[in-house]
Amino acid sequence: MTSEPPAAVQHATSDDRPSREAVAAAPKVVLHDHLDGGMRASTLVELADAAGHRLPTTDPAELERWVRARADSGSLVGFLEPFEHTTAALQTADALVRVAHESVLDLAADGVVYAESRFAPELSTAGGLEIDEVMAAVLAGLRSGEAAAAEAGRTITARAIVCGMRQAGRTAEAARAALAFRDDGVVGFDIAGPEDGFPPTDHAEAFALLREGLLPFTVHAGEAAGPVSVAQALGVGASRLGHGVRVVEDVSRDAGGTVTLGRTAAFVRDRQVPLEVCPHSNVQTGTSTSVADHQVGALRDLGFTITLSSDDRLWTGTTLTDEMMALVDTQGWSWDDLRQVTLDSLDAAFIDQPTRMALLSEVVVPAWERQQGASR
Repeated sequence: MTSEPPAAVQHATSDDRPSREAVAAAPKVVLHDHLDGGMRASTLVELADAAGHRLPTTDPAELERWVRARADSGSLVGFLEPFEHTTAALQTADALVRVAHESVLDLAADGVVYAESRFAPELSTAGGLEIDEVMAAVLAGLRSGEAAAAEAGRTITARAIVCGMRQAGRTAEAARAALAFRDDGVVGFDIAGPEDGFPPTDHAEAFALLREGLLPFTVHAGEAAGPVSVAQALGVGASRLGHGVRVVEDVSRDAGGTVTLGRTAAFVRDRQVPLEVCPHSNVQTGTSTSVADHQVGALRDLGFTITLSSDDRLWTGTTLTDEMMALVDTQGWSWDDLRQVTLDSLDAAFIDQPTRMALLSEVVVPAWERQQGASR
């Protein structure tokens, strides 16, 4: 047996290749979007100046290039370095409201109709804000962003996922904040930060609180660490996996082509645990060698549940439309592949069922059908 996973199957032909215009117009669902990582470069420049924080450059275009150069480090640790600048800029309620508001507008402009924006409230307490004040500011920004998008003719539903930083000692506090604001727009929880060396099992208290409070959670796993990290995330009760693509390392193929799933991979596939896949950031962190060779193709062909997101939009320089079209261009994904990913993303969302069904029947399905016709 070898550890080589099965290759991705090329599905699309020139006849069913989705056009960028149709994909951009189609309603999309984002489940893995970091609020600070999606900040506009121009906003970061203004907020850093107001905070008295020095940036590598105050030219927005140059700042974008600087962040992306650091993000292309090939490691998760290097990828995380520029967050010191966004964190420094997000230390007031006004800054948090603004960034959350703008994030919703930017996602809506890309055709996103449902988004879960994740943030770590503990990172915005260095300037004197309390956790509850951070929570209230972000949620207010998401609501005002929804209203502004609707006024502009782009309806979007935005909800929040609260993150605890896995290398720090405040995850239980973050879990309590998530539970306290669950009726104000919080739909889930996550742990973020450096994965390797900081297993989810270190945060048993936080996950126990969430399980007792019946608040679903995802866990960053299978990005900087392999199947063991995925198994640990499942063991604490994760409903989804942030990235999760290295679970493919638990899939093997013998010389005759027979594919065997290990215990962890089989659990994820058989129970259809959704993977929050972010192709470009995975390449930047060294999790994947390229989008063309990204593990998502093999995982899809094996029957894993795939969702797509752009992770940290300032870091990747992409939108969800860009991520989708990259898979169309490099792995031959078809219109049906993208539609299925969207349906699976909505099904995996941490949202109430009435809202999910309304989005499905009134927005997502009809619009994808219209755009599919327009693209052919």
